[in-house]
Amino acid sequence: MPPLLHPALPLLLGATLTFRALRRALSRLPLPVHVRADPLRTWRWHNLLVSFAHSIVSGIWALLCVWQTPDMLVEIETAWSLSGYLLVCFSAGYFIHDTVDIVASGQARASWEYLVHHIMAMGAFFSGIFWSSFVGGGVLTLLVEVSNIFLTIRMMMKINNAQDHLLYRVNKYVNLVMYFVFRLAPQVYLTRFFLRYVRQRTLGTFLLGILLMLDVMIIIYFSRLLRSDFCPERVPRKQHKDKFLTE
Repeated sequence: MPPLLHPALPLLLGATLTFRALRRALSRLPLPVHVRADPLRTWRWHNLLVSFAHSIVSGIWALLCVWQTPDMLVEIETAWSLSGYLLVCFSAGYFIHDTVDIVASGQARASWEYLVHHIMAMGAFFSGIFWSSFVGGGVLTLLVEVSNIFLTIRMMMKINNAQDHLLYRVNKYVNLVMYFVFRLAPQVYLTRFFLRYVRQRTLGTFLLGILLMLDVMIIIYFSRLLRSDFCPERVPRKQHKDKFLTE
């Protein structure tokens, strides 16, 4: 078990407070007309702004980590770098902040899938933070944030009722490509790697369980994305307006 006062705890606290401060700063920015008219959309907009900032920083950071330490692509369990370790701590702080933000804003019920995702992600990241194992796996997982940059742009434009804009139409194709390259491909690669831990009783087995559950969620989200952007005629007219993930 990790010691009670682990050296990483100040890093996690600092990252969490940084995202909290960022949210307060971004909440002072002017809001689009369609957003400020609805308190729920206002909260979603601010929440997504923080997510957008995290995706830009962590996505680029993850690419740099892989470029600086290419062993992470092969030695997923043992490869380690200070930059990769700090990145995992940084992103864990974001997930802690976002979990608290969702619960404190009264959106836990509407966003329960998002909370489940965050809990699983934090469980995986903590293995690298407190046990110094699978840091490379954590970095590879965070390549998904490159895809999330374009996914977040899509969500923000939908909240602002800007689906008819040229940027939205261009972004939906870029988002699809990025989804394949930085979300589906790394997930398949990591799943194939972690299957070696089947029937073992190790940390790798625990991470395999998390990874398989994330696989299911990613497939579901991908089907929603395709249905919404490329098969809109199949989307039911009656939507759950309070559903955070399907916005």
